[in-house]
Amino acid sequence: MSRTKPRIVVVGAGIAGSLIVSGLRDRTDCEVVCLERAGAADHAEAGTGLNIGPNAMACLDLHLPREAAAIRAASLPWNRWTVALTSGEVLMDLPLARVADTPGIRIRWAELYALLRRPIAPFVTYGAEVTECVMAAGDRAVRYRDRTTGESREIRDIDLLVAGDGRYSLVRQAVLGGPEVPHMLDVCLYRILFPAGPVCPIDDYGQWFNGPNRLLAFRVPGDLVYCAGSFPIPPGAATPDHMKRPEALAARYRPAGRPPSREAAYLIDAVVRNVDAIHWARLQEGCVTFSGTPGVLLMGDAAHPMVPTLGQGATQACEDACVAVDEIAAALSAGQPLDRVPAWVEERRAERARFVVSLSRDATDTMLAGADPVAGTALKATPAFQGRLSRLYRDIPERRSVGRARDVDSVE
Repeated sequence: MSRTKPRIVVVGAGIAGSLIVSGLRDRTDCEVVCLERAGAADHAEAGTGLNIGPNAMACLDLHLPREAAAIRAASLPWNRWTVALTSGEVLMDLPLARVADTPGIRIRWAELYALLRRPIAPFVTYGAEVTECVMAAGDRAVRYRDRTTGESREIRDIDLLVAGDGRYSLVRQAVLGGPEVPHMLDVCLYRILFPAGPVCPIDDYGQWFNGPNRLLAFRVPGDLVYCAGSFPIPPGAATPDHMKRPEALAARYRPAGRPPSREAAYLIDAVVRNVDAIHWARLQEGCVTFSGTPGVLLMGDAAHPMVPTLGQGATQACEDACVAVDEIAAALSAGQPLDRVPAWVEERRAERARFVVSLSRDATDTMLAGADPVAGTALKATPAFQGRLSRLYRDIPERRSVGRARDVDSVE
């Protein structure tokens, strides 16, 4: 029997992939399959937390209100952004309402993945590691390995292949013609999640600097604190082991000639006590690429790997998913081919993504070797920078009229 419904295969049940499947799960005019490398009970980065920006929440409210409500119910609001020195001097205290129309949120990765994946379980094949993508004209296919049995399987006749499998995406490599050399910034970033305890002074989103060495922290549900520390590292090198030792980490954040503030002292002590649980990484970014070939759509970190300085990685994945669902739904309702969806998404998203990548990189200035956090934060408090923040948080993608036909020759 010939297939009558267009087939959509989503690689990766991360934020973008899960939201796309969730946004399409009630449709009866397409077949949706999601392949996720992790097991059903596994959640990548389960030990850390994240903040999702006001722009993502406003975008989800408009495009995917059911999913927005679920995320808010499981999270804490993000209302303020404060910056201080570890000695206690406050450099900036920004109410987000000054630059945004809705609060952001704070949540654990594990909780976010669980709530996004729960309603799409019938569409997800877990333990499916994609090993090859075939993108010949008119013959899109993926091959994957069942990580439980070792069996190799294949899905052919794919009308739209969506890559939501992260910055090391195999699909992205296939689109670009091989592995990409990322642009590395000479900054180490580490993450940790730990119990708040009875005398925790950390609440909403805050940053504490000692020179270019930064601690970022906020509470998340479950009476936990998420902390992301950073410090410059030698150019072109991995983070040396001696820089990861507890005494070396503590020394980076202790101000000279005075005691640390209550908040900084609390975070320094927590980092030292939990050093064995730290997730280590480096700041890096890559080129913005949503498409490149008909019928293949890149989303989230697979489309625009960026530095996490403004917390826009997961946030932009939400925006991507909203636009993708919008364009897929419009194409399905109008009876148009899904292989043009990537070009339409690229048309709507590329300029926005490049702006966000650039702004995130510019905001990293206070974390680079030799940076002055006082002068750098003063610039972030100016109308010029906060105007860019307002554009970031308020200029969300609008909805298209579902079912309105697009000119299939309008985007080449």
